[in-house]
Amino acid sequence: MGDLSSYSEGEAFIEGALVNGISSATSSQQFYPTSKSQAFSADVLIVGGGLGGVAAALGALRRGRRVFLTEEYEWLGGQLTSQAVPPDEHCWVEQFGVTRSYRALRDGIRQFYRDHYPLTNEARRRQQLNPGAGHVSKLCHEPRVAVAVIDAMLMPYIGSGKLVIKKRTKPVSCEMDEQGTVRCVAFRQLDNQGTFIVHAKYVIDATELGDLLPMSNTPYVTGFESRKDTGEPSAPEEAQPHNSQAVSICFAVDHIDGENHTIPKPSNYDFWRKHHPEFWGAPLLSLKAPHPRTLEIVEREFTPNPNDDPALIFADQRKSGGDMNLWTFRRIAARDNFAPGAYQSDVCLVNWPMIDYFEKPIIDVKEHELEERLSDAASLSYSMLYYLQTECPRADGRGKGYPGLRLRGDIMGTEHGLAMAPYIRESRRIKAVTTIVEQDLSLDIRGDQGAIHYPDSVGIGMYRIDLHPSTGGDNYIDVACCPFQIPLGALIPLERPNLLAGCKNIGTTHITNGCYRLHPVEWNIGEAAGLLAAHCLDTGLTPHQVQANTELFGKFSKILLYEGVEMAWPDISGY
Repeated sequence: MGDLSSYSEGEAFIEGALVNGISSATSSQQFYPTSKSQAFSADVLIVGGGLGGVAAALGALRRGRRVFLTEEYEWLGGQLTSQAVPPDEHCWVEQFGVTRSYRALRDGIRQFYRDHYPLTNEARRRQQLNPGAGHVSKLCHEPRVAVAVIDAMLMPYIGSGKLVIKKRTKPVSCEMDEQGTVRCVAFRQLDNQGTFIVHAKYVIDATELGDLLPMSNTPYVTGFESRKDTGEPSAPEEAQPHNSQAVSICFAVDHIDGENHTIPKPSNYDFWRKHHPEFWGAPLLSLKAPHPRTLEIVEREFTPNPNDDPALIFADQRKSGGDMNLWTFRRIAARDNFAPGAYQSDVCLVNWPMIDYFEKPIIDVKEHELEERLSDAASLSYSMLYYLQTECPRADGRGKGYPGLRLRGDIMGTEHGLAMAPYIRESRRIKAVTTIVEQDLSLDIRGDQGAIHYPDSVGIGMYRIDLHPSTGGDNYIDVACCPFQIPLGALIPLERPNLLAGCKNIGTTHITNGCYRLHPVEWNIGEAAGLLAAHCLDTGLTPHQVQANTELFGKFSKILLYEGVEMAWPDISGY
């Protein structure tokens, strides 16, 4: 973004969000085939470079396999980086409950700050350094730092020739054989409209929306399943395939008191300003929103730069008030963690209920509809910023609006000021060998016996079932959970011998997706998929054979243990 002074005449402010430099829906670009496409081959093709895709690549690479990784955006890391969401993690993350490589990512982020940022001496010595001192996570940080650490983790494999990465690409088709095997995937390059094809023995779909599933005719589910099909107490009586969670386009702001950084009034501002969804209980552009757990309409606090002590922030969602303090909940830079003058202000990441776009779904819609809906989501985000700058009641009693709020597109890596990519909470989900349902892990249902034990566990995770409002007009669904396992069967489609799910597209339901979609769980899913693909190539077995046979799975589980994947929880209680 260069100059961080206020926008003038709309310069650098692109309403409708040209996310990633082209549009908020890069998939809307037409496919223009060239006379000759490049062709590549690999042992494992991973489509999607979010946390699941990166972890899948590392897993396969550590087992000696050649990997081809593609990503739509310029940054690898998905929800942690291009989507700009600080990690949502369970309360034991500093002690156990994540894979060794995910811990290396977290440790690398902290070390990057210690090596390169002007931390105070106290902050530098703090073992559990939380650069943003946010309440949502014990490690709130700027997304670009995670990009640097992820790139460093992959760099040795690029140098050795084992890994090829193609960014700014989208899959456009899959070629299948008579046995239902994915032979190759064709891609479009977004910057020059070139095309290429990748042949691979195993393919992992780690895209944010499960893009390969319709391309390969792999059966999948979207939206709410019915209670009669799943038995889930939180499911509706009838299936609602077009009713999916809200999407959000996040952004970062700081606040320079006495300066005016007000953006031009968004053209859709008056629409959003009047928007009052019936189930929401308040105007969308306000500080009021339903409490996720009680649905009571609660007014949030918004006080830029509260001068709180970063050392005293206790990030534990069992005990905190959630997002009741909008400034500190997802703060990614606390200025008092840094040398005096290094930061003019804290930096706050805006991923709040008020920017949840739940007007219309974005899955399985036409390309022009996807573009329009993501543009509307971006318009909502800009409108929330404009509301904060011009109309928001001030806690200090100095009238309305905080014109000193400054949009930090430089931190997001964009000229338009918003995050590089939309935050996707819900994907297409494979019809899997194993489908995880609410009664497998609900604390109310399972109680002291804990979550169901899966004999084919390939990892663990923990988060409350956290479902944001949905496109069908449903409010939050928030259910206490037991610490749970990740069954291998949830990663394996019923009908595809060489296609694996490596992201939010595993065999969950709409309900259980709410706790399997978070950062460390997605990483674990991807890592298990990458390790499984490598293992199948080493042994000549199929994923279905490994999953179904106790002895064969036992051999694979030894590899998981060797690679630092935790597959069972100690004796702890959920929340």
